[in-house]
Amino acid sequence: MWFNKTTEDVLTLLNSNLDNGLSSEQVEDHKSKYGLNKFTTKKPKTKVQMFFAQLNDMMIYILLVAAILSAVVGETSDSIIILIVILINAIVGMIQEAKAEKALDALKELSTPKALVKRNGVIVEIPSEDVVPGDIVIIDAGRYIPCDIRLIESANLKIEESALTGESVPVDKDSGITLENEDISLGDQKNMVFMSTLATYGRGIGVAVATGMDTEIGKIAKMLDTDESEQTPLQKKLEQLGKYLGFAAIAISIIMFVVGILQNRDILDMFITSISLAVAAIPEGLPAIVTIVLAIGVQKMIKQNAIIRKLPAVETLGSVNVICSDKTGTLTQNKMTVTKFYCNNNLNDIENLNIDDPVEKLLIENLVLCNDATSSEDSKTGDPTEIALLDIGNKYNLTKLDTNNNHPRVGEIPFDSDRKLMSTINKYSNESFVLTKGAIDNLLNLCTKIYLNNEIKDLTTELKDSILKASYKMSDDALRVLGAAYKAVEDSTALTEDDVEKNLIFIGLVGMIDPPRLEVKDSIEICKTSGIKTIMITGDHKNTAFAIAKELNIATDLSQVISGAELDKMSDEELTNSIDTLRVFARVSPEHKVKIVKAIKSKDNIVSMTGDGVNDAPSLKAADIGVAMGITGTDVAKGAADMVLTDDNFSTIVSAIKEGRNIFNNIKKSVIFLISCNAGEIVSLFLAILLGWAAPLSATHILWVNLITDTFPALALGVDPGDKDIMNKHPRNSKDSLFKGSMFTLIFNGFLIGFLTLIAFVYGAKVYGGSDITLSNIPDKILIHAQTLAFTVLSSTQLAHSLNMRNESKSIFSIGVFSNKYLISSIILGLLLQFLVITIPPIATLFGVYKLTLNDWIFVLLISLVPIIINEILKIFKRSNEKKVRD
Repeated sequence: MWFNKTTEDVLTLLNSNLDNGLSSEQVEDHKSKYGLNKFTTKKPKTKVQMFFAQLNDMMIYILLVAAILSAVVGETSDSIIILIVILINAIVGMIQEAKAEKALDALKELSTPKALVKRNGVIVEIPSEDVVPGDIVIIDAGRYIPCDIRLIESANLKIEESALTGESVPVDKDSGITLENEDISLGDQKNMVFMSTLATYGRGIGVAVATGMDTEIGKIAKMLDTDESEQTPLQKKLEQLGKYLGFAAIAISIIMFVVGILQNRDILDMFITSISLAVAAIPEGLPAIVTIVLAIGVQKMIKQNAIIRKLPAVETLGSVNVICSDKTGTLTQNKMTVTKFYCNNNLNDIENLNIDDPVEKLLIENLVLCNDATSSEDSKTGDPTEIALLDIGNKYNLTKLDTNNNHPRVGEIPFDSDRKLMSTINKYSNESFVLTKGAIDNLLNLCTKIYLNNEIKDLTTELKDSILKASYKMSDDALRVLGAAYKAVEDSTALTEDDVEKNLIFIGLVGMIDPPRLEVKDSIEICKTSGIKTIMITGDHKNTAFAIAKELNIATDLSQVISGAELDKMSDEELTNSIDTLRVFARVSPEHKVKIVKAIKSKDNIVSMTGDGVNDAPSLKAADIGVAMGITGTDVAKGAADMVLTDDNFSTIVSAIKEGRNIFNNIKKSVIFLISCNAGEIVSLFLAILLGWAAPLSATHILWVNLITDTFPALALGVDPGDKDIMNKHPRNSKDSLFKGSMFTLIFNGFLIGFLTLIAFVYGAKVYGGSDITLSNIPDKILIHAQTLAFTVLSSTQLAHSLNMRNESKSIFSIGVFSNKYLISSIILGLLLQFLVITIPPIATLFGVYKLTLNDWIFVLLISLVPIIINEILKIFKRSNEKKVRD
């Protein structure tokens, strides 16, 4: 630990020299020992790797087995169709993942920062990757820190560390401190500066103590490499479903084969029939449909300013019930802003400042003139605190350029971390004003008078108490407080440095904070209504974090806030037990963030983590879904995230959650529709063979229905218009089955479709073969006609059933029969294709079907309406029960 060693010890350990730096020979030696100052990263996935990753799925494995079995029994066309489905699924997934990576690459900055180092006694500028441990590094304002550095000299040095620690304001650094305590957080290591942070003020010299993967940021990169990705809730459900369907297909095939053998049927015929049943049990189009529906959701999200890096992330958002959010830049604007001021013995909001009042105007002029930053529409440079002061001047048309022209600076005493003050001397007509700003405690000790209601008065004890009371009130609200004072002098050249900051006249105070984003409060309220808990995780101090959390209604009491130091004293079990009562985690490290996310996940929560800094990256990856900011987010954070927000807007997350919930509901509709249809096929084949009948359907018929007739309505259900009230409901439990609340619908409609298919088969056999025909021994010509009717009824009843699936309790007439134009189009297309298959002779021969008569089509139409009529009646009872529950 370099922070608890003296500078002499550090230089000795690294064999370095402050005056001359490293020699060329030492640099080469250190390069070979420590390597280049850059991260070792994993090779990006190739297109081929992305393609094969899409095939690593239980449903795909089952489809491959089905394709092989189909080929074995001579159903080559079935095998080819299944393989095409698998191919389409893999290509769609691969294209989406590649697109997301390309979009993410476009957000990355390509510039490589430079570093100033002393080598061979000469200061040289080199690429940061060439810095080695032992290098003497020169730090000045505006320069990024190239590696981890132990400071040797510092002068008013301030470092912006928000990307690493989450701290919203620059941190004062002091090379003269030697920290003895070993349990000091990164944010409190005042004698160290870290790679990728930014010097905003002052200057410094230090010795490089860690480079590349050994830096604090490098350690975070290592954490990202070792943290394995987990399956999303939908992936888990579909894998589970695949296993069930696979076992069901095998069990049904074996049972049917045994039944057929016991009935003395031909072994080869029974083997082919058993394979048909296996095919019937598996919804071949399901993987492709889920992939396409998710891909459509991704396109919707892009329009809503979100880049989805992996398809399942869309659905995962829909099941989120805890959002862990970084504070700085995510919940807040990442921009210090003056919100309060104290003048004329009155504490007020900055919006109420009266620029025509001489005292209040002088307060703003003081803050603008006694300032080394710049702030315009085009650029902002300098310390964020000073930029915030200039922004207030801009708001009241007291720009730095104009104010400096009117009152030019003729002298100054720069800010000093010991004095905590800065003073400038500016011309005011025939005299000069000493303008001083800084910490209120130090400033008040230098004031003897007060500028109050346009009069200079003595600064009495009572007035001092009033000023301090206002200061404490602002501090209690986590505002950073700065005081302003002045005095008039006739001849500024006669002033000695010791005289400048004496006998000052107090003007007023300002309080500033990194304020919440305007839209965030409403978004958090929507989350509460939706059963989603928002938790703030930040590197800021406890009071600052609580003030923001309280304003956003995340936390109501200080007992809901815990610091990183307190976390260190808790075991994993203790944290898990108390995690439900905590809302704010302050002053935390990257390791803490991962620990917090894992503790929340241990309570069976689906966790989203949002952030923009390097320090957020490990927790972004550890969460069920990581959401990074696209504008302010670091490349490391974007690389670790599942989703990147291109507008850095917390409210976009709420839109994404809404979209995700609707997508899950639509996927659920598609899955239940497909499986209920497949159940109908199984029921019709199973009962027919059990009763000793001839097979009512061939394997080709089943495959056609599964891949064509069912697929288009299933896709249309996947893009069904979203439920307007979806955000008034709580998130689903991640442990709940995919079929929760829908099992009755699935089983009932499966049996209904199966029975109707058998009725059509019997009807065709009896009408065209006579009432005394034996169903176990039907002549080939009559069998083809009966199978054609069964095939057509199976197809048409499933198409009609798709309308029932739009809502389990609402009537299709109340939600609008034609409100999903894609579904209506798919039903029409399905009927048209079925008609063509039966009507066009070459295709009819391929499918083994017969051209139906007008009476046959009337029968098909009437029987196809049965599922709609029965389901509409059932929905009346469901609505009645729902009303009783609400009442």
